[in-house]
Amino acid sequence: MRLGGRLAAAIEVLEDIGRRHRPVADALKDWGLSHRFAGGGDRAAIGNIVYDALRHKRSAGWLLGQDTPRAIGFGALLLEWGQTAQSLNDALDGDKFAPPLLTAAELQAIADRRLADAPDAVRADVPDWCAPLFERAFGPSWADEGAALATRPPLDLRVNTLQANRDKVLAELTGTGAKPAAIAPHGIRIPPIDGDGRHPNVQAEPAFQKGWFEVQDEGSQIAAALAGAEAGMQVLDFCAGAGGKTLALSASMENRGQIFAHDAEKARLAPIFDRIRRSENRNVQVVTKPTELAPLGNHMDIA
Repeated sequence: MRLGGRLAAAIEVLEDIGRRHRPVADALKDWGLSHRFAGGGDRAAIGNIVYDALRHKRSAGWLLGQDTPRAIGFGALLLEWGQTAQSLNDALDGDKFAPPLLTAAELQAIADRRLADAPDAVRADVPDWCAPLFERAFGPSWADEGAALATRPPLDLRVNTLQANRDKVLAELTGTGAKPAAIAPHGIRIPPIDGDGRHPNVQAEPAFQKGWFEVQDEGSQIAAALAGAEAGMQVLDFCAGAGGKTLALSASMENRGQIFAHDAEKARLAPIFDRIRRSENRNVQVVTKPTELAPLGNHMDIA
């Protein structure tokens, strides 16, 4: 597929999300199932446009003067893909699968507007109701913080110190751009992708299958480190979800003591069992019933 077909597909997915109020991953999956001719590279590029458009919904819509799926799809390419209005029209011209070219009104809006002149909430890519919360949290630089949060994310990994160390994992990931994380002591960061690129499929790496590392954002790693779990403790992870921080805490405890993983929605705990087996965390107890928590409350630290 050329850029025009990918953009048209992204707009279709964005329309589906807006119409049916459904998760992005579900909408992209369904599009892929109903368009099996699209290859992996096409699906990745379409996903990039969709996620870029949603992260930049305010700013992309502002540039084109409206926030329709078409506007934010085009706007995403202007903001994240290094495209210009002219280069987009050139790329789409003559492509029968592309959406209609930018209109005279859209071209004029793009020419007349600079993002630096946009209202702060637009530059921050947050809804108006969220702006006071950002300002309270980040102070005078809140719009810049919001804009940074709207950019493409890196891929963060946590080394499982029960099985490996950071240098060992970095050696396995040579060629991916992986570097030590800035703060998390056992973290690794692969930088954000560009354009229609894809992050490496790290879960296909033998090192992942051996349990040497987990995919986990650096913020969660820092939260687990700040909990201060140590060997021999009794720890309750009360909102464990899929178990990322549970496993990080277990590794900090060197498999000694016990960590109890609980979540009010027990279905969210389902992935933890495969993760425990792969990573060889042996001090994790999965607790699903509220009644099983009662005996634990007076004997442990809660993460």
